[in-house]
Amino acid sequence: QVQLVESGGGLVQAGDSLRLSCAASGRTFNKHIVGWFRQPPGKERECVATISWGGGATYYAGPVKGRFAISRDNAGSTVYLQMNSLKSEDTAVYYCAAGTALQLMTAGLCDAEAYDYWGQGTQVTVSS
Repeated sequence: QVQLVESGGGLVQAGDSLRLSCAASGRTFNKHIVGWFRQPPGKERECVATISWGGGATYYAGPVKGRFAISRDNAGSTVYLQMNSLKSEDTAVYYCAAGTALQLMTAGLCDAEAYDYWGQGTQVTVSS
C-alpha cells in the first residue's frame, strides 16, 4: 500500500512560481512511477508530468514543458512539481499518483487508469 498527500497549492498571480509536494508512505513507494495530473474547472483530468522510480526519466505534457520540473527524493519519499511562469490556464486541482512500471509501461505513462494510488489533490489558482 502507498498513501499520497499533496501540498503546496495556493493562489498566485500569473508569472509566479509554486512548488507542489507529494509525500508518500509505504515501503514500496521508491519502486513506483509517479505522475502529476491536474483537473481544470469543468474539464477532464490531464497528465502533467511523470517521473521514473529512480528519477532518471521524466515526461512533460506539451503545455507545461519548459516551465514545470518534476523531481523525487526517494530517501524522503517525496515527489515535487516545481511550477514556474504560471499562467491562468494552469488553474486546476493537482493530483499525484503512483503506479507500477509494469502497468504503466504497458498502458502508457499518462493513462490515469493505470495508476494504483492517488492523493486527495491540492488546488492551484493562478490569477491573471
